[in-house]
Amino acid sequence: MSTALILGASGDIGAATARELAKQGWSLYLHFHNNEDRINALTAELAAAYPHQDFLTVRADLTDVQSADAIVQQLFSVDAVVVAAGMTYYELFADTTVEHLTNLLRVHLLTPMAVIRQLQDKLAVSGHGRIVFVGSVYGEAGSPMEVGYSTVKGAQSAFAHAYAQEVASLGITVNVVAPGAVDTKMNAEFGRAALDAVTEDIPAQRLAQPADIAFFINTLISESAGYLTGQTLNVTGGWLR
Repeated sequence: MSTALILGASGDIGAATARELAKQGWSLYLHFHNNEDRINALTAELAAAYPHQDFLTVRADLTDVQSADAIVQQLFSVDAVVVAAGMTYYELFADTTVEHLTNLLRVHLLTPMAVIRQLQDKLAVSGHGRIVFVGSVYGEAGSPMEVGYSTVKGAQSAFAHAYAQEVASLGITVNVVAPGAVDTKMNAEFGRAALDAVTEDIPAQRLAQPADIAFFINTLISESAGYLTGQTLNVTGGWLR
């Protein structure tokens, strides 16, 4: 039975990914930090629906790079890693603090990289290990008021493009799914009027649902996707492309 680690499983995209992978027969390590009630509800839901699979929670604060060690110590076999943890600060770059930049860098990049580095041998065992980052269209297009966020999302793609070349011979693929505007709790903070204005600019005329993104994550994680690596797949409804 294949097992995946989902960093940020309590978020909307992470939870949708967990449901999609569980449906495909995966056992899961479900990482969270603060949303204990939500992760417990998700774990109970999946365990009831798929009693022959394992669903284990892993608690860690990704703003602490040292938490990577604690995460890895709780894992046995791992065939895939999904980095769905995310956060942002909506502010002018001139008002951004070093603390904010550090938190963005650690959550989106440094701590996941530290986890992946230690899991490389485990990911190589099956001959078809998978790593997928949930990036953002802003990693390429950039966004004012989210300069730090755009920067670390671009760095995720740079990491995937480079690391994929090191581990391709091990059967490990490394890719990024870069959503556009998604109907998540994080984006809901911008307000309905702002989201409606964005929707008008999206050729598909709607925000993505978390399940839309989970579909492509699941596709890249499948064993049949072994010839696609080092790529960033923009899932935007035609927006900003």
